[in-house]
Amino acid sequence: MAPPTKRAIEPRIPLSRERVLLTAVAFADESGIGPLSMRKLGDALGVEAMSLYNHVANKSELLDGMVDLVFSEIDLPQGGADWKMAMRQRAVSARRALSRHPWAIGLMESRTSPGPATLRHHDAVIRRLREAGFSIEMAAHAFSVLDSYMYGFALHEASLPFETGQETAELAQTIMARFPVDAYPHLTELTVEHVLKPGYDYSNEYEFGLDLILDGLETVRDTT
Repeated sequence: MAPPTKRAIEPRIPLSRERVLLTAVAFADESGIGPLSMRKLGDALGVEAMSLYNHVANKSELLDGMVDLVFSEIDLPQGGADWKMAMRQRAVSARRALSRHPWAIGLMESRTSPGPATLRHHDAVIRRLREAGFSIEMAAHAFSVLDSYMYGFALHEASLPFETGQETAELAQTIMARFPVDAYPHLTELTVEHVLKPGYDYSNEYEFGLDLILDGLETVRDTT
């Protein structure tokens, strides 16, 4: 009698909602959200697509769960005296999560059945703003402007044709080499005096803009 194969003696990992969602997120991270289907997700899990419906009712519920997982990766703003630092850390953490999961950028606020991590996140942001002295109306304004900046920057960054500082410099040099040096003087000046400087990192623009917004919100809060 032939000995059992490795496949035969390995215990099968039970299918669960968490495993389905984690696999779906990993699939989207690698291939994007467009190609994701219940059939392809089933293939990735080694099961028939129909088995997935024991854990998610449909693809819409699958997307809800995936977005909720991304929200669970974002640091909640902590309490304390420095509300600006708390909101800054939350925004920086959000950008990192969206960098890991760029497919999620357009989905984070689009779901009509948000999960517990999503609701917990929103509630924590509002609570921190209210504790910092923002009125209900100003808390709504602050929440909106911060999230618009956060998602907008993430979307813009995801569309850029470079990732590292070196790639940025190489692309800038390639583009500028196609034109006379005096054709676009202000663009050339910015590129030479800023983009091509050692240590340039486009991601630093995020925190610069974020600090401007937080400073502005503080000024408005103190004058209303």
